[in-house]
Amino acid sequence: MKNRKSTATYLLLIFGVLILVNQLADRFFVRLDFTADKRYTLGEATRNILKSLKQTVTVTAYISEELPPDFARLRRDFKDELIEYSNRSGGKVMYEFINPNKDEATEQKAMQEGISPVLINVREKDQVKQQKAYMGAVVQYGDKKEIIPFIQPGAAMEYALSTSIKKMTVENKPRIGFVEGNGESPLGSMMQVLQSLSVLYDVEPVNLNDLTSDLDKFKTLVIVNPKDTIPADQLAKLDAFLAYGKNIFIAMNRVEGDLQNLRGEVVTTGLEQWLEQKGIRVNPNFVIDQSCGAVMVNQQQGMMTFQSSMQFPYLPVITKFADHPVTKGLSSVVLQFASSIDYARRVNDATFTPLAFTSEKSGAENVPVVFNVSRNWQPNDFPLANLPVAGLLSGKLSGNLNSRIIVVSDGDFAINGEGQQARQIQPDNLNLFVNSVDWLSDDTGLIDLRTKEVTSRPIDQMDDGKKTFLKYLNFLLPMLLVLGFGFFRWQYRRNLRIKRMNENYF
Repeated sequence: MKNRKSTATYLLLIFGVLILVNQLADRFFVRLDFTADKRYTLGEATRNILKSLKQTVTVTAYISEELPPDFARLRRDFKDELIEYSNRSGGKVMYEFINPNKDEATEQKAMQEGISPVLINVREKDQVKQQKAYMGAVVQYGDKKEIIPFIQPGAAMEYALSTSIKKMTVENKPRIGFVEGNGESPLGSMMQVLQSLSVLYDVEPVNLNDLTSDLDKFKTLVIVNPKDTIPADQLAKLDAFLAYGKNIFIAMNRVEGDLQNLRGEVVTTGLEQWLEQKGIRVNPNFVIDQSCGAVMVNQQQGMMTFQSSMQFPYLPVITKFADHPVTKGLSSVVLQFASSIDYARRVNDATFTPLAFTSEKSGAENVPVVFNVSRNWQPNDFPLANLPVAGLLSGKLSGNLNSRIIVVSDGDFAINGEGQQARQIQPDNLNLFVNSVDWLSDDTGLIDLRTKEVTSRPIDQMDDGKKTFLKYLNFLLPMLLVLGFGFFRWQYRRNLRIKRMNENYF
């Protein structure tokens, strides 16, 4: 009888605790983040933006209901994110969710706001059909409005939301100057870069040869793919810019590959000598890598001519990066005709940090080079490893104030092209470029949010030892848990039986 009363009391206590926890959870939003990249924890940049809000931000999420699991999880994750935004801002972030599929009027309103539908695949009764869905949001601050037309499942939702709020609340955007006048790539050929940077910066072209150019207004100067010789007086202006504690981003070609004539030659603009005086040497060589892109080659077979894809080691695929905010979260950057970078200390107070490296199977070929696209590459053609292809130099580079230079040894890696030659660049090529400019220019820390997303970790890219460990872990762990529970239960019942056999047991 006594045992029954104790059990009833115990059950009532558990029931009461559950009710209390449920009430507290309804009042206070708390979530524990055990992910490696803390993707469910708001970054410091977001917290600072929310603290500085002077007016209420309204987020209207147009997300369809009754979607497949991956997309339904997006709705839940976005709602959890908005709850945390609201809590962190002291209630200054308000939100509502609207299902545009419920009626035609609501769907028309979503489209008028700039939220376009997308087609997703839905499986029903062993058949796959396409369904129209909405997954976007409208962010409003006072009379300003920003549209997030599509929230990609697994993408950096926090970055999209925080930059939208930042863009509306910032009063004076920092200015970024893209240098022109020496054969540099024009802004029109870098539309993806321009679109990304325009969220937080005013981007302007600047000619160093123009005596009326005011460099003081720029936070950072960007030099992309100069082809002509840069005069000494312009290089002196770059030194003066650094002397004010400003920063420079450089994407340059030290060599150039001509696939039509199958030759590779050196590129000389004077910029390489200016950099070498500061300690960065961009070598006049072609980096080759076993991990590489491909080119299309015409092949003859009998009377037929056809195109086939051939691996081309002069197009290295970079997958190894330093643990640095500029490269954090990057997985794959594709370069074309890159060069290796060395550091020779020239400035006592300077520090050099390599940012991106070739693979364990790579090498370098000195100019001039004759390309053989049908060459049968062997493992011993790649005797080198971890050659730097991007790096950061920081310190007192000119004058008494600290400044920074980031160099990437490929001037074309973030260029879309113009007109009919325009193309989409790799997402991480864009991220490397914009992250570099962000880190040099922005003090808010939004750079940490850009690549904060759900990353895939395919098992076929793991080493054999790790794959074997995971295979046996998945196979043995359930059995060990069952055996462990069985042993615990057997030991408990055995102790209870011994206890009952004791003459003092009641």
